[in-house]
This record gives sequence, C-alpha cells and structure tokens, in this order.
Amino acid sequence: MPRFKPKAVLERSAIGDLWKHTLSRIPALYGRLTYLASLRDPNSGAYRHHGLSAVFGRDESGKALRESHEQAFVEWLKMSLAEKHEDLRRHLALLEDPQGMAVDQAVVVEHWLRTGIYRTMAPSAARPVEAELFSRDLEALLETLRLSTRPGESALKSWPPA
Repeated sequence: MPRFKPKAVLERSAIGDLWKHTLSRIPALYGRLTYLASLRDPNSGAYRHHGLSAVFGRDESGKALRESHEQAFVEWLKMSLAEKHEDLRRHLALLEDPQGMAVDQAVVVEHWLRTGIYRTMAPSAARPVEAELFSRDLEALLETLRLSTRPGESALKSWPPA
C-alpha cells in the first residue's frame, strides 16, 4: 500500500521546517533578515517563535532562528551593492499596512533613516565591523531611495548606473 505524506508534514529539524514553511515564502533576503530579527527578544537576545517552539522545543527552535538569522545576515553582506539595492526595493514594494494595503515607500524610507531601525537587524554574533558595514550600506541605499522618490529627481530610480 502506498504511503502518502499529509499536506502539512513537518520537517525533521526546526531549521528545515522554518525554511520550508516560512523563510522560503519571503521573497526578499532583507525581508527574511527583518523577520528573523523581529523574533529576537530585545531584552535577552533570545529568539522566540511559538509554533516552532511548540513542535521542536524552545532550545532547538531558538537555535534554528539564531542560525538562520546569522546566515541571512552573512548572505546579505556578500551581495553586491546593486544586488542589495534591488533586494531592498523588492522588500519595500511588498510591505503592507495592517489592513493589507501597500505602504507609502517614501514614508517607510524616511522613517528608517530618522530612527535607524535597521541598526537592530544585525545578529548578536555579528562582529562590530560587519554590523557597521551593514548599517552604512543600508544608509547609502536608503538615501538613494529617498532621493529617487522626490519629484524631479527620478533619474536615480535606475540606480546603479550602467
């Protein structure tokens, strides 16, 4: 008799399950990075995901989230500035407000630049130089995007130059 897998079969590991059911559905690497950073408790640095913890336990799920965050961060650092620009634009284009409406990207970019929220995206294991590189790249990209959303300055939308 053939064996069939139920539709929502869990992976054998927390990291495999996290990738298959969550991270693979986030199209932008920056989106994965922000999602994983959002699961880190700002007071303790511990990662928490209720569903993953319920199935795999707090330790294994925390480890999977931490390792995934570190991997996403390293992948982002390895990208060229042009690739980062495109990935960030893709992420911004997919953002929605709580009612499911597209957000004003110019407002998001201004907010990020004003608050420096992107500085919280680096994992705890990142070396200071890596966190600084990440922040400086983001600042440059956000400034470029900010300028490209101003009326009369649309020439930068095609950045980087050929």
